[in-house]
Amino acid sequence: MPKQKTHSGAKKRFKITGSGKIKKQQAGMRHHLEVKASKRKARLNQDKVVSAPDAKVIKKLLGR
Repeated sequence: MPKQKTHSGAKKRFKITGSGKIKKQQAGMRHHLEVKASKRKARLNQDKVVSAPDAKVIKKLLGR
C-alpha cells in the first residue's frame, strides 16, 4: 500500500513543538483591526496549542 500523503493545507497551518504538541495561529487578526483593542490584538497574535481531540486528527493529516 502506498504512503499517506501529507495534507497540503494542514502543513501550512500547523507546527509541531518539540514535545509533540500542535500549535496554530489564533483566528481574528486578518481585518477590522482598527476597532479591536491593542490588548485584544496582542492576545490574538499569539500562537495557541490545539486541543487533544483536534490534535489527534491533525497529526493524522500531517502523517505523524
